[in-house]
Amino acid sequence: MTSKRERAIVVSALKHAAPYIRLFKGKVFVLKAGGEIFADRAATTALMEQVGILHQVGIRVVLVHGGGPQSTKLATALGVDTTFVDGRRVTDDASLDVATMVLNGQINTRVLASCRDLQIPAVGISGVDAGLIRAHKRPPVDRGDDETVDYGFVGDIDSVEADILQKQLDNGLMPVVSPLSCDEAGTLLNINADTVAAAIAAELDAEKLILLTGASGVLEDVDDPRSLISYIDRKHLDKLRDSGKLADGMLPKAAAIDAALANGVQRVHVISYNVTDSLLLEVFTNEGTGTLVVNDIAALTPAEQGGADS
Repeated sequence: MTSKRERAIVVSALKHAAPYIRLFKGKVFVLKAGGEIFADRAATTALMEQVGILHQVGIRVVLVHGGGPQSTKLATALGVDTTFVDGRRVTDDASLDVATMVLNGQINTRVLASCRDLQIPAVGISGVDAGLIRAHKRPPVDRGDDETVDYGFVGDIDSVEADILQKQLDNGLMPVVSPLSCDEAGTLLNINADTVAAAIAAELDAEKLILLTGASGVLEDVDDPRSLISYIDRKHLDKLRDSGKLADGMLPKAAAIDAALANGVQRVHVISYNVTDSLLLEVFTNEGTGTLVVNDIAALTPAEQGGADS
């Protein structure tokens, strides 16, 4: 039996959340979750319970997942070398086979199984399905000083067929998207999941793009977790990147954030899946838990700026 205090807390929380529910009901949120989240059953359940609540209050969710840690683990077990350049995985023939097994097989299926347990009507899809993501093989990249990097079977996005996802959303379903795609000749391509999430968010005119990561958000000093930046604009984010303050996996995230904001997404959030209920706190409170990125700080409401500072 709950106490009067516990009942009062529940009622207060519902009243506090109500304005946000009214604001976001029917809006599209694109969530991107790294593969490390889905390596742990408890972490997977904790995240998907939060996603389920967003779905149940009428927010139209598209979940894009990565699979980096699982791909690296399987590659190591199979004796396949793993190479990263500027936080992006180089994908040769063997690495592509690994990515296909992990992304479309292991992780997508596990996420769907978790959704089934939580009664979230989810459907799995990859960039290959129905031409959802049209892409081409990335040409070798000149990095200066006579250094050229061939990323192998890595794709660059040409377009996203948003109608495919829109039809699923209109039917009350939650798409769970694997970032694998292919070119017009049917050659499979591995695409960074942050990049895919940003492109999907732009094409769907998403209210928010939310990137869940192991870090607490965007840090002023990558070695100091206390240097969390509560809110930041594209110009400042570019300065952090150019000054070398963003490293490894945060580099493709910064590029994805920039692309999303440049193509019409108004709010991008970077939050940690390690913080309890971080997704719900980010959506249903002004304070949030991570970093809010916008085109222009002046566009933030006083409540957003005040909440971020508190």
